[in-house]
Order: sequence, then structure tokens, then C-alpha cells
Amino acid sequence: MAKLGKRTKAAREAFAGKDNLSVAEAVALIKSNAHAKFDETLEIAMNLGVDPRHADQMVRGVVALPNGTGKTVRVAVFARGAKAEEAQAAGADIVGAEDLMETIQSGKIEFDRCIATPDMMPLVGRLGKVLGPRNLMPNPKVGTVTMDVATAVTAAKGGEVQFKVEKAGVIHGGIGKVSFSEEKLVENVRAFVDAVSKARPAGAKGTYMKKVSLSSTMGPGVSLDVASASGN
Repeated sequence: MAKLGKRTKAAREAFAGKDNLSVAEAVALIKSNAHAKFDETLEIAMNLGVDPRHADQMVRGVVALPNGTGKTVRVAVFARGAKAEEAQAAGADIVGAEDLMETIQSGKIEFDRCIATPDMMPLVGRLGKVLGPRNLMPNPKVGTVTMDVATAVTAAKGGEVQFKVEKAGVIHGGIGKVSFSEEKLVENVRAFVDAVSKARPAGAKGTYMKKVSLSSTMGPGVSLDVASASGN
């Protein structure tokens, strides 16, 4: 077994026995024990009572975090003509059509969010096997297939976060930097949890939100009191 470093050992000791904390308590604990040489991300994991293999139990959506993510988001847009110009003016990092498709097919994916106008979807659809597994496929349900590309680009750059439940019924997300104030992180946590709560699918039975936990990029996790996390 690898020997634990002093910081890792100290962090684990600080977290030992801590469970079902309020959002504020958890955030304070994580911030005081985040000692990496970079600005770590506050990460959330939510265990949901759903089986995403069934269409009526799929959970996905988007949330505009009140204080952003602290991350620079690179945005690619599939568009032509006036819509391409609109995307560029809004701050898109990459804009194109067939040329962008070829770039992606070559394995060069230098963006974090992909947006497309509806007329471009037959072209984008050819990239499903590449973009799908990376959760980058444009989807009208989360506002990334739209004619209003300027608003979509602005939202993506402004701290909008997409979420999608994984096979095991878990949702993961980065919701801020540990350098943010405790108040801003608490607001972001509650906004994210609220968005997932509102996205409860019709097929979900029994307890929907089973467990919510927070961690920093390099730190141990701590579970939250679910009622506190949802602001109840």
C-alpha cells in the first residue's frame, strides 16, 4: 500500500467521523483542508434512486450557477452564415461546419461545450460516436441545439453546467473553485441540487435523492444532510 503524504493523512483525519453535514459545514471543512498547489474544484456527487437504462428514469438538464464555475469554458459552434458570425461575436472559440467536423474526426477536440443550429444536426449526427461518450453531443433538452447561438454561447461561458445521470444512477459535477467564498460555494451547491431535484423523471419511484457528497479535486469526500443540500 502506498504511503500517505502528511497533507493527505491530515485531511483524512480531519474528515474522519464527519457525516451528514450541512452544506455550510461541509464547504468550510473542504476549504480548510484543500492544500493542493492549484485552485481545486469543488465537486459534487449525487446518488439518485433511478435506473437510467429506462427512458422514463433518465435525468439530465442544465443549471446556471449563481457564481459560475471559475473555469474557462471553450465553446465550439456548428453554424453557417449569419449564425456563424453571431456565434463568433458572442465569444465562441471555434466556429465551423464541415471543416469543424473533419477536425473533430481527426481526434482534435479542443472545446468543453458544443452548440449547433438545428440545420447542422445531420452533419453533427455523424460525430455521435466521438462526441456522445464525452457528453459533448448537442441536445435541444439542454439548450445546445438552438437558433439563438449567441445566448447559448454566453450561457456556456458564464458558468452554465450540464448534468446527466450515469449508469450507476450517479450525477457528478464541478461547481466552483475552493478559492470562492463559503457563501458563494453554498449558493452554487444548492442551485445544482435544486436543478437536479426539479429534473426528477416521471419514472422515479421511492427515494429520489439518496446521497449527496462534496469533495475537492484532491481531497476526501464528505456526505451532506440531503435536506440541507436542497435548502429545506
